[in-house]
Amino acid sequence: MTEPVSGTAGPTGPRGLVVGLLGAGAMARAHLPAWLALDARVTVLSASGRAAELARPYQDRGVTVARDLGELLGGCDIVDICTPTPSHRELALAAIAAGRPVVCEKPLALTTEDAALVARTAEAAGVPLFPAHVVRYFPAYAAAAGAVAAGRIGTPSALRFTRAGAYPVWAPWFADPALSGGILVDQMIHDMDFARLLAGEVVRVHARVRVGRFTDGDGPDRPGHPTASGTALLTHASGAVSRLLGVWGRPGLPFRTTFRVSGPDGVLEHDSMAGAAGASAGGSDVEAPGGALPESPYLTQLREFAAAVAGGPPPGVSAWDGVAAVRIATAAAESARTGKPVELSGPLG
Repeated sequence: MTEPVSGTAGPTGPRGLVVGLLGAGAMARAHLPAWLALDARVTVLSASGRAAELARPYQDRGVTVARDLGELLGGCDIVDICTPTPSHRELALAAIAAGRPVVCEKPLALTTEDAALVARTAEAAGVPLFPAHVVRYFPAYAAAAGAVAAGRIGTPSALRFTRAGAYPVWAPWFADPALSGGILVDQMIHDMDFARLLAGEVVRVHARVRVGRFTDGDGPDRPGHPTASGTALLTHASGAVSRLLGVWGRPGLPFRTTFRVSGPDGVLEHDSMAGAAGASAGGSDVEAPGGALPESPYLTQLREFAAAVAGGPPPGVSAWDGVAAVRIATAAAESARTGKPVELSGPLG
């Protein structure tokens, strides 16, 4: 049994939330339309000074700009962190201290220790913390997770994932592994999280990274565009093995994702280029696989989080899922740095 995967995910959530949106870059531009589709009122704050630019097209929808973090935290029901990764820890801790439920873009933090600190602090305070691992909410991925959970292919034994697109040159911090974690932590964490969801805990990681330049001409005045690729081999406690490939490539490289999940009773397959070219999600410039989607996965995700805040069922991704993803990704980064596999054992936090 070999099945192409499709489907939808996400319950209906409550309306009327006041959201404090931190950040004004690509991820904030993906999240803002989703919150507005849920009839939320949104206040934006950004250290880059671009909050007004982000809010301006939505002024007729009541989107406003906060003067500082205190004003934002004092006037919202939930905080959505869409800032560069190095700021996640401190902003999440500030929101938790204010008693505000937190949505935080992946990765939850740059280190496992910091991610666990945020999760423990939220848990101790009784504050919901939702890591925004949006790939779980893309229809094909949600359908695959449902098929595995239902036992349609048996216990997964061999998994392959690829994720490729143009190098994210719109913000310089992506190119600095000290700030972004590099391709393994920033991009490939999506598939690491999903591999763990399907095949269980990861006990060993072996990874490599290559960085380079793409040039479309000769000469010293044409330094070219940055590129990076990463490979990771994950061994799961179940004995399953996941093989991952990530690419940040040349300008204009079409965004594409694939997976193949094999078990004793069948195979689940997906290729985002099989039906249509990559498209933007939620009206932003964030690339999304699969062309026309039933709805933005960012909307599906945030609806589920909002419903949980209102007393509904817990979302499909937990705070500790976010910590586990950081542990796998940072272990991969360590393996790539040392050239040796990294064993994972013991509790997360």
